Amino acid sequence: MNERTRDHGKDDGEFIDIPIRVRYADTDRMGIVYYGNYPAFFEVGRSEYMRQKGYPYRDLEALGYHFVVVGLEAKYYNTATYDDILIVKTRVTEMKSRGITFHYVITRDGTLVVEGTTKHICVNTDKKPVTIPQKVIEIFRDGPAT
Repeated sequence: MNERTRDHGKDDGEFIDIPIRVRYADTDRMGIVYYGNYPAFFEVGRSEYMRQKGYPYRDLEALGYHFVVVGLEAKYYNTATYDDILIVKTRVTEMKSRGITFHYVITRDGTLVVEGTTKHICVNTDKKPVTIPQKVIEIFRDGPAT
Protein backbone atom coordinates (compact mmCIF):
# COMPACT_ATOMS: atom_id res chain seq x y z
CA MET A 1 0.00 0.00 0.00
CA ASN A 2 1.50 3.35 -0.94
CA GLU A 3 1.46 6.68 0.94
CA ARG A 4 -1.56 7.95 -0.97
CA THR A 5 -3.84 5.04 -0.20
CA ARG A 6 -2.69 3.63 3.13
CA ASP A 7 -5.03 3.99 6.11
CA HIS A 8 -4.32 7.24 7.95
CA GLY A 9 -7.41 6.88 10.12
CA LYS A 10 -5.61 5.26 13.04
CA ASP A 11 -4.21 7.60 15.67
CA ASP A 12 -0.63 6.80 16.65
CA GLY A 13 -1.23 8.23 20.12
CA GLU A 14 0.46 11.54 19.41
CA PHE A 15 -2.16 13.29 17.28
CA ILE A 16 -5.23 15.14 18.46
CA ASP A 17 -8.11 14.64 16.00
CA ILE A 18 -10.68 17.29 15.10
CA PRO A 19 -13.58 16.70 12.68
CA ILE A 20 -14.40 19.46 10.20
CA ARG A 21 -17.38 19.42 7.85
CA VAL A 22 -16.60 20.95 4.46
CA ARG A 23 -18.80 23.98 3.85
CA TYR A 24 -19.97 25.04 0.42
CA ALA A 25 -17.85 28.20 0.85
CA ASP A 26 -14.74 25.99 1.17
CA THR A 27 -15.14 24.67 -2.37
CA ASP A 28 -14.15 26.08 -5.74
CA ARG A 29 -16.00 26.13 -9.05
CA MET A 30 -15.06 22.48 -9.65
CA GLY A 31 -16.82 21.52 -6.41
CA ILE A 32 -13.68 20.51 -4.53
CA VAL A 33 -12.06 22.15 -1.52
CA TYR A 34 -9.95 25.05 -2.75
CA TYR A 35 -6.29 24.31 -2.02
CA GLY A 36 -5.83 27.62 -0.21
CA ASN A 37 -8.43 26.66 2.41
CA TYR A 38 -6.42 23.80 3.87
CA PRO A 39 -4.15 26.14 5.89
CA ALA A 40 -7.32 27.41 7.61
CA PHE A 41 -8.11 23.78 8.50
CA PHE A 42 -4.56 23.52 9.88
CA GLU A 43 -5.32 26.52 12.08
CA VAL A 44 -8.48 24.88 13.42
CA GLY A 45 -6.45 21.78 14.27
CA ARG A 46 -3.68 23.82 15.89
CA SER A 47 -6.08 25.90 17.98
CA GLU A 48 -7.95 22.82 19.15
CA TYR A 49 -4.69 21.00 19.85
CA MET A 50 -3.66 23.79 22.21
CA ARG A 51 -7.11 23.87 23.81
CA GLN A 52 -7.12 20.11 24.41
CA LYS A 53 -3.62 20.31 25.85
CA GLY A 54 -5.04 22.72 28.41
CA TYR A 55 -3.43 25.87 27.07
CA PRO A 56 -5.63 27.64 24.50
CA TYR A 57 -4.28 30.50 22.40
CA ARG A 58 -6.30 32.89 24.54
CA ASP A 59 -4.17 32.02 27.58
CA LEU A 60 -0.95 32.45 25.60
CA GLU A 61 -2.11 35.83 24.31
CA ALA A 62 -3.20 36.92 27.81
CA LEU A 63 0.44 36.53 28.86
CA GLY A 64 1.55 38.71 25.94
CA TYR A 65 2.79 35.98 23.59
CA HIS A 66 1.82 34.96 20.06
CA PHE A 67 2.88 32.16 17.72
CA VAL A 68 3.59 33.78 14.34
CA VAL A 69 3.57 31.52 11.27
CA VAL A 70 6.96 31.70 9.55
CA GLY A 71 6.62 28.65 7.33
CA LEU A 72 3.91 26.50 5.80
CA GLU A 73 4.11 23.38 3.67
CA ALA A 74 1.30 21.27 2.26
CA LYS A 75 1.16 18.19 0.06
CA TYR A 76 -2.12 17.38 -1.65
CA TYR A 77 -3.00 13.73 -2.29
CA ASN A 78 -6.77 13.51 -2.78
CA THR A 79 -9.73 15.85 -3.04
CA ALA A 80 -12.52 16.66 -0.63
CA THR A 81 -15.95 17.98 -1.57
CA TYR A 82 -18.89 19.79 -0.02
CA ASP A 83 -20.31 18.13 3.11
CA ASP A 84 -17.39 15.70 3.53
CA ILE A 85 -16.29 15.13 7.10
CA LEU A 86 -12.54 15.64 7.31
CA ILE A 87 -10.42 14.65 10.28
CA VAL A 88 -7.63 17.10 11.02
CA LYS A 89 -4.94 15.27 12.97
CA THR A 90 -2.48 17.62 14.69
CA ARG A 91 0.68 17.15 16.72
CA VAL A 92 3.85 19.00 17.65
CA THR A 93 6.92 17.56 15.94
CA GLU A 94 9.61 20.01 17.01
CA MET A 95 10.15 22.49 19.80
CA LYS A 96 13.02 24.90 20.10
CA SER A 97 13.52 27.72 22.57
CA ARG A 98 11.71 30.21 20.32
CA GLY A 99 10.03 28.02 17.75
CA ILE A 100 7.51 25.23 17.37
CA THR A 101 6.50 23.04 14.43
CA PHE A 102 3.04 21.52 14.04
CA HIS A 103 2.34 18.57 11.73
CA TYR A 104 -1.09 17.95 10.21
CA VAL A 105 -2.68 14.99 8.47
CA ILE A 106 -6.12 15.57 6.97
CA THR A 107 -8.11 12.48 6.08
CA ARG A 108 -11.53 11.61 4.70
CA ASP A 109 -12.83 8.17 5.67
CA GLY A 110 -9.25 7.07 6.41
CA THR A 111 -7.92 8.27 3.05
CA LEU A 112 -5.10 10.80 3.08
CA VAL A 113 -6.22 14.13 1.59
CA VAL A 114 -3.55 16.63 2.68
CA GLU A 115 -0.47 16.54 4.87
CA GLY A 116 1.42 19.59 6.02
CA THR A 117 3.41 21.52 8.58
CA THR A 118 3.49 25.02 9.98
CA LYS A 119 6.49 26.56 11.69
CA HIS A 120 6.00 29.29 14.27
CA ILE A 121 8.13 31.73 16.20
CA CYS A 122 7.04 32.95 19.63
CA VAL A 123 6.87 36.75 19.78
CA ASN A 124 5.87 39.27 22.43
CA THR A 125 3.40 42.14 22.05
CA ASP A 126 6.18 44.21 20.44
CA LYS A 127 6.47 41.45 17.80
CA LYS A 128 10.01 40.62 18.96
CA PRO A 129 11.09 36.95 19.08
CA VAL A 130 11.14 35.59 22.62
CA THR A 131 11.60 32.26 24.37
CA ILE A 132 8.48 30.11 24.52
CA PRO A 133 7.07 30.17 28.07
CA GLN A 134 8.24 27.14 30.08
CA LYS A 135 4.66 26.13 30.91
CA VAL A 136 3.84 25.83 27.20
CA ILE A 137 6.95 23.72 26.57
CA GLU A 138 6.04 21.39 29.45
CA ILE A 139 2.45 20.99 28.27
CA PHE A 140 3.50 20.07 24.73
CA ARG A 141 6.21 17.67 25.88
CA ASP A 142 3.84 15.80 28.23
CA GLY A 143 2.45 13.77 25.34
CA PRO A 144 -1.15 13.37 24.18
CA ALA A 145 -4.04 15.09 25.90
CA THR A 146 -6.00 13.04 28.41
